[in-house]
Amino acid sequence: MTDERPEKPLPELRASDADRERVVERLRDAVAEGRIDMDEFEERLEVAYTSKTYAELEPLTRDLPAPGGAPMPVAAAAPAPADGSWPSRIGGSGVQAAGSAAVAVMSTFQRKGNWTVPARLDAVAFWGSGELDLREANFAEREVVINCVAIMGGIEITVPPGVEVDVRGFGFMGAFDQRDTPGPADPGAPRVVVTGLAFWGGVEVKVKPPKPPKSPKPLKGSRANLRKEL
Repeated sequence: MTDERPEKPLPELRASDADRERVVERLRDAVAEGRIDMDEFEERLEVAYTSKTYAELEPLTRDLPAPGGAPMPVAAAAPAPADGSWPSRIGGSGVQAAGSAAVAVMSTFQRKGNWTVPARLDAVAFWGSGELDLREANFAEREVVINCVAIMGGIEITVPPGVEVDVRGFGFMGAFDQRDTPGPADPGAPRVVVTGLAFWGGVEVKVKPPKPPKSPKPLKGSRANLRKEL
């Protein structure tokens, strides 16, 4: 009786080094083709090298075409808010779907790129710092609440022009600072309510336009040296 390996590996099976290398190879191809940027590549690469099972590896290439196959139809990337695309970014989910809390205790946290802002996000920085960049984010609901607690630390929130921002936080020997104005709200744009407490710390809200698309950097060397090059 022959013990045959399943054509499609079971999710709970342990992944081999060769399996991880195949996933990294597909990610390298995706960067060269402009399907993912270098930030996404680095994040997925880290997960690929630390994955132990097929269930952990499979999501890394789920949104990429099969090797050598014709590209699958894909939804266009979220364009700048000025073109009226906000409805497509509200109620969806991003590659980096966030939880309901971001905490930095004598450390840092960061949410940026294609992620989803939950209906309520509790951000805490205690002797630490945090960065929430909403310029490329999706939004779970039309109105989201970011509750910030900055104690001897700082939290920076960056929103694109056209987003309605309502800052309600309280500073005690600290500050909630909104130096920029997002201007008139775009039709259908989300509303971001910033609340919380800054004690010997600060919460700053900035307005910046979305970053222009980045051209993929050429990758050199073998996969074994890939991490060193990054």
